[in-house]
Amino acid sequence: MTMLIRDAEPGDWPAMWAFMKPIIEAAETYPWPPDTTEEWARAYWIERPEPASRLVAEIDGRIAGTVEIHPNLPGQGAHVANAGFMVDPAFGGRGLGRALGEAAIERAARDGFHAMQFNAVVETNERAVQLWHSLGFETLAVIPDGFRHPVRGLVGMHLMYRLLKL
Repeated sequence: MTMLIRDAEPGDWPAMWAFMKPIIEAAETYPWPPDTTEEWARAYWIERPEPASRLVAEIDGRIAGTVEIHPNLPGQGAHVANAGFMVDPAFGGRGLGRALGEAAIERAARDGFHAMQFNAVVETNERAVQLWHSLGFETLAVIPDGFRHPVRGLVGMHLMYRLLKL
């Protein structure tokens, strides 16, 4: 298995959307509305003009995951990064989430961010919660009933934080 993490290019979008769409529609781990349109997702993930980095992970030449990194807040909160991650389930269990997480932390630090914050890590996404903890993120709070899971009903959402520069 050969893995490459690189900057995303506009031509990567069709391969990205192919796995992002079912993740969004499932509404189990990502907070976007299940009926999010491709146009809206592309504008958010790829085309936003604000300072941001977008990465893709390729495994054996196939795009298997992506991350977008942006300021968590504008103005006086812009020194804290936020990020969105999606990994093609067909490539699960191969260390792709960890590799993308490590790459995002490195890129955010290189982009000048002081820290990284995740506002909405769904508590039922136990693999993600465990991964972020193993990469140095701390759960600052769990927002009770902060996410409407399609099967489990109202579940908590982790607010997670990590310094990037010590």
